[in-house]
Amino acid sequence: MNPPTARTLGVPFNEFVLKVHGRCNLACDYCYIYRSGDDSWRERPRVMSEEVVARTAHRIGEHARAFALGKVHVVLHGGEPLLVGPAAIGRIAGTVSGALPPSTVLSLGVQTNGTLLDTRFLDVFSQWGIKVGVSLDGADADHDRHRRHHHGGGSTTRVTEALALLTRPATRHLFAGLLCTIDVTHDPVSTYRALLRHRPPVVDFLLPHGNWTRRPPHRGTDSRETPYADWLLRIFDHWFDADERPTGIRLFENIMGLLLGDDIATESLGQAPCRALVIETDGSLEQVDSLKSAYPGAARLGLNVHEHSLQAALSHPAIVACQSGPAALATECRACPIARICGGGLLAHRYRAGHGFANPSVYGPDLWKIIHHIRARMLDALGEPL
Repeated sequence: MNPPTARTLGVPFNEFVLKVHGRCNLACDYCYIYRSGDDSWRERPRVMSEEVVARTAHRIGEHARAFALGKVHVVLHGGEPLLVGPAAIGRIAGTVSGALPPSTVLSLGVQTNGTLLDTRFLDVFSQWGIKVGVSLDGADADHDRHRRHHHGGGSTTRVTEALALLTRPATRHLFAGLLCTIDVTHDPVSTYRALLRHRPPVVDFLLPHGNWTRRPPHRGTDSRETPYADWLLRIFDHWFDADERPTGIRLFENIMGLLLGDDIATESLGQAPCRALVIETDGSLEQVDSLKSAYPGAARLGLNVHEHSLQAALSHPAIVACQSGPAALATECRACPIARICGGGLLAHRYRAGHGFANPSVYGPDLWKIIHHIRARMLDALGEPL
């Protein structure tokens, strides 16, 4: 049998998440990597070796050539990626850049908890144009409630100092935005205003990972209750009604774009095929690691950069399914009038033990309410009948 070619495979990957360090210097109580029951991180090296970096870069370049990709996005991730040190970050950036064909533009990013960010890292980020996303959960006390050091102390002070460095005029262009995990017991508008202190270009509000078997906090069995929609929509109305919006909020802007007919590709909204691939510290290829919150091994593909091309992952049944759009949705989702917008929700949130992922999102009632509210507000602003 002939090997699969670019013509016979699915939609090529264009985002690659490199797990450059497999440990973290914080002990966040909601972490889906270290507190979800998937202990695969214990089996892997702490740090992605130079050999694995080189092999990974080669595979990304090979993939870019096979599909004539005009641009690829590489995210340095963890654990906490800054644990590798600034020199290693520079070497990784150089290795990946050098492996790409001249016709492919490289976009680099890093997602960090911010506690280790200093001028040494910013010098390297400036050299390579690495955009920096920082995790921050709102007001100081709210952040420290969840995002603590292993000794139990909060991390707000250090993150605030790091953001002050990042947002200086010389490096502000590197600031990609803030990632905030939702806690519905915190005041939503106060949380939003606390994030605005740092003048982020965009804010990502993240629903806590959970599913039908292991429910998210405060997401009960009563489908009439919508705690996450109620929390988010207080922020939406505050943001939407502002004379001048001080930041973008990705969730709201993506829903608005989808309602207007855009074909937006995200993990948690829309029906565009998934195009992200994770490379672990040992070179294993995996699906997005939010799946680790479902059950141990849910993200595994059984492939690695040493023995397999990235094209091989495109023919894996799990990747085929996540690129199949409406066909992969639960029966009730395929019949839903907002399926094109919510896309069934994040795959990890659909899991139910014994039934796999062919279920609506555990956040279905919240997504329904959010989308309909945003649609109504948009139509009202346009003067259109509801």
